[in-house]
Amino acid sequence: MKAPLAALALAALLTATACGGGEAPAAQGPQPLRMSIWTSNEAHLKLFKDIAAEYRKSHPQTGEITFDPIPFENYTTTLTTQIAGGNAPDLAWILENSAPDFVGSGALVPLKSRIENAGELVPAATRLWERDGELYAYPFSTSPFGVFVNTDLVKEAGQKAPRDLIKAGQWDWEHVNEIGKAVAAKGRNGLTILNFDYKAWDNLATVWQGWGAKAWSDDGGTCQFNAPEMVEAMTFLHKSIFTDKAMPGPGSAVDFFSGDTAMAVAQISRAAMLEDAAFKWDLVPLPAGPKGEYAVIGQAGIGVLKKSPRAEQAADFLAYFTNAANSAKLAAYFPPARSSLLTAETMARTSPMLNGDQLQEVVIDGIEKGVVKPSHTGQAELAQTARAALDPLWKPGADVKTVLDGVCAKIQPLLGG
Repeated sequence: MKAPLAALALAALLTATACGGGEAPAAQGPQPLRMSIWTSNEAHLKLFKDIAAEYRKSHPQTGEITFDPIPFENYTTTLTTQIAGGNAPDLAWILENSAPDFVGSGALVPLKSRIENAGELVPAATRLWERDGELYAYPFSTSPFGVFVNTDLVKEAGQKAPRDLIKAGQWDWEHVNEIGKAVAAKGRNGLTILNFDYKAWDNLATVWQGWGAKAWSDDGGTCQFNAPEMVEAMTFLHKSIFTDKAMPGPGSAVDFFSGDTAMAVAQISRAAMLEDAAFKWDLVPLPAGPKGEYAVIGQAGIGVLKKSPRAEQAADFLAYFTNAANSAKLAAYFPPARSSLLTAETMARTSPMLNGDQLQEVVIDGIEKGVVKPSHTGQAELAQTARAALDPLWKPGADVKTVLDGVCAKIQPLLGG
């Protein structure tokens, strides 16, 4: 079946991007570099700028290195718009759901021979970013999702702390729901899934994986939104939101880090936002589902765009940014892909805000057993189509199975079937 129009458009855009590098005449003087990112966290930016400053000391041909934050919710759309408008960055973070399009289009510079000790990169971390044995983006963050807990709010609601539930073998979604209901009854928010906001549905993989559900088959060809496992998972979510009020509903303003929410599903990079928290907090693994314990990973790669007239320089900086020493520094917020750094002892040194149990249970164990969030070629059109088809689900009284049947009716043609 022919590729969907939007996927073809993106592929054409990225392929055109791939043809633009190395054609501009050599520029005179130190040349700037720009990297598109989606974090605006001050601690993250300071670390990036410190690494860039050290690089420039020994590379006088490199001018200012700018880290350009783009809001997460519009990141890929804005990035591709910049590329189309002739304002492409030299380097860019790439979300895991966009990996098939960026890697498959040939828009990125090959990196394998440039990366220091590339052989120690964990195979599970590089899979999305490889093609034909070549590496097209460095997996700078392989970050399992966990649950941040405001233990003060949980205690005020008269509930057991999640860590106590773990010890009792009771840390599961049903107990999460009970905590959320109790906290909501006290006028606060129970559980939120960061970056979901009833739009970014792929973040719900952090829930539905506990039921053994999938968005589509492993070969990417068959929609599984209306499979029994997904129907059960989404029925649980719908009840939690609209009946039990354990999760804030659509349109709610929620900010876990200000202390108004008991639990938040997020990745460990968010720990930096808790440095001055006015409440006690913990980080625990995702709760078990009916299918048992599981882990879900969000990934991001850094790639160099071929269209950049400074692609060679950008690739050299990327090699420095991700070498073993700097990977150890970045590991404070972004779990590394280097096997030498994935030990409890090493991670404890690089992530001082997290203790040994948190790092072992959420990060190290999560990377070993986790599955990556859904990704597919033509992800932009798939994401928008699925989002629109899921909108009727986020209302009281929705017929879950009917809505999910509608999702499959809409996205199956985009999957190639």
